Amino acid sequence: MVLTQLIYWSQPFGFDEAMLNGILVQARRNNARDALTGALIARGDIYVQLLEGAADAVASTFARIRVDNRHLAVTKLSEIAAEARLFPHWTMRDDTAPTCLWSAAEVDAGAPGNLLPEAVRAVFQRLALAAAA
Repeated sequence: MVLTQLIYWSQPFGFDEAMLNGILVQARRNNARDALTGALIARGDIYVQLLEGAADAVASTFARIRVDNRHLAVTKLSEIAAEARLFPHWTMRDDTAPTCLWSAAEVDAGAPGNLLPEAVRAVFQRLALAAAA
């Protein structure tokens, strides 16, 4: 089965632990229903998320995210066809540590939107390896 992998970034609106927990609970419920997997890197200044699954399910989920008032400036970074999932056992893996490697100044300057999609995907590949360990 060919999968779609979509990566986007956005700015959190009103970020706190309760909001992040709400996003994760909702994402895990909806993703289990829609056979989606993925990961969310979350900090007070940025969300970067990889969604993977059937193209129509990924598109529907991304459409909901684009109008979710917990996100500002939702920007798609890449969308590719993939033969295997990076996060096959995670309806939504979360990483609240600064593993995305971007400083607050880099985020203010437009990262990860000004990076090549392959560089952003490499962050998720490292996260997937860490999850498997």
